[in-house]
Amino acid sequence: MAERKEATVPDIGDYDDVPVIELLVQVGDTVAKDQGLVTLESDKATMEVPAPFAGVVRELKVKLGDAVKQGVVVALIEPSGGAASAPTKPAPVAEAPKPAPDAPKAEAPAAPKPAAAPSPLPTAPAAAPRTPPVSFDADAVAPDKVPYASPAVRLFARELGVDLTQVSGSARGGRIVKEDVQAFVKAAMSGGARPAAAASAGGGLNLIPWPKVDFAKFGPVESQPLSRIKKLSGANLARNWAMIPHVTQFDAADITEMEAFRKQLGAENKEVKVTPLVFLIKAAVAALKAFPAFNASLDESGENLVLKRYFHIGIAVDTPDGLVVPVIRDCDRKGLLQLAAELGEISKKAREKKLGPADMSGGCFSISSLGGIGGSAFTPIINAPEVAILGVSKSEMRPVWNGSEFTPRLMLPLSLSYDHRVIDGAAAARFTAYYAQMLGDLRRLLL
Repeated sequence: MAERKEATVPDIGDYDDVPVIELLVQVGDTVAKDQGLVTLESDKATMEVPAPFAGVVRELKVKLGDAVKQGVVVALIEPSGGAASAPTKPAPVAEAPKPAPDAPKAEAPAAPKPAAAPSPLPTAPAAAPRTPPVSFDADAVAPDKVPYASPAVRLFARELGVDLTQVSGSARGGRIVKEDVQAFVKAAMSGGARPAAAASAGGGLNLIPWPKVDFAKFGPVESQPLSRIKKLSGANLARNWAMIPHVTQFDAADITEMEAFRKQLGAENKEVKVTPLVFLIKAAVAALKAFPAFNASLDESGENLVLKRYFHIGIAVDTPDGLVVPVIRDCDRKGLLQLAAELGEISKKAREKKLGPADMSGGCFSISSLGGIGGSAFTPIINAPEVAILGVSKSEMRPVWNGSEFTPRLMLPLSLSYDHRVIDGAAAARFTAYYAQMLGDLRRLLL
């Protein structure tokens, strides 16, 4: 039979001491040319060391955690001559007595290394469970049952709550890569075809069961059913938080002049209550016009962005039964007083439980204001299929440097949560800065 040849780490750039994070083959495996042998992970990327030729793996020269660089031998491979029997394990035993003059090579296949090399593989996943209450299924960790993916991809899947057993791999040998996990999540979000187990697990999220606790064992308790609004909104909020990659940008707007004008406007128009929200709505329209990506939604496929040419703003309203978000339509065509009147009417309908489906649909962007209660910042949850929501906290007087001295200014905290699939951090920072500028100088809303 052909002698064993070395498979070495190819040119991987200027990286030294790159750790081995995964062994893709075992001793005795038959490999094809360019098939991955081990996986390396630098601080920039994950890469496989390919087999330079087809053959049978006779010895692994590295183990998990070893640091390697270009030229390091990772395996000894016996090139195959095309025979179907090449991968059978009795072959090396038959050859052992042949090369008598070359003792080191004769001992290599019979040495305990081949038996010892596979041991880290089963022991790592099959180690004693760290959480005894969790049932252990030995069949689930069998090599042919464990999803074929690198630790980095496994970590990525865990962060998204994806069960890799439900994901089909597109890379060589059926290996699951990051793009496969992303495609699975995208299919789950769009309601596309997917395994029944994934669908029943909540859109592909393999969540553990909710803990069952008998609270009465610890003291007196009282059970109160959730209101219908809280049940409905809770399900939506849980879905939105789990499925949308939220990021929150914080800023503050100087509303000193705005608040003075609001009080003046309210004094002149006793028949309608002019709240800060109407100014927030008008500033939101201006910002949405300046940054169209915020006035958009992903379509069902997740591949296209639907840009809206209308400006319907949702306002979160706190009611005794829970949070609702009625929508005020065509805010770009209405003045402050008209918006104030509509806001009062729709808030009253919400508290009297008279909102219909039409009153809460079609929103482009939502505003959640806690300014009348308190707090300095919070992370609002995006109201899907919108891509952003603005949270507003309680304004307060702060000393602000005007270039020559500190002056008291009324500052309004802003918390903008956005969908990171659609909006980048730089765009969010520009949006909040622009929004704060609009509130700081209301004359700009006329431009």
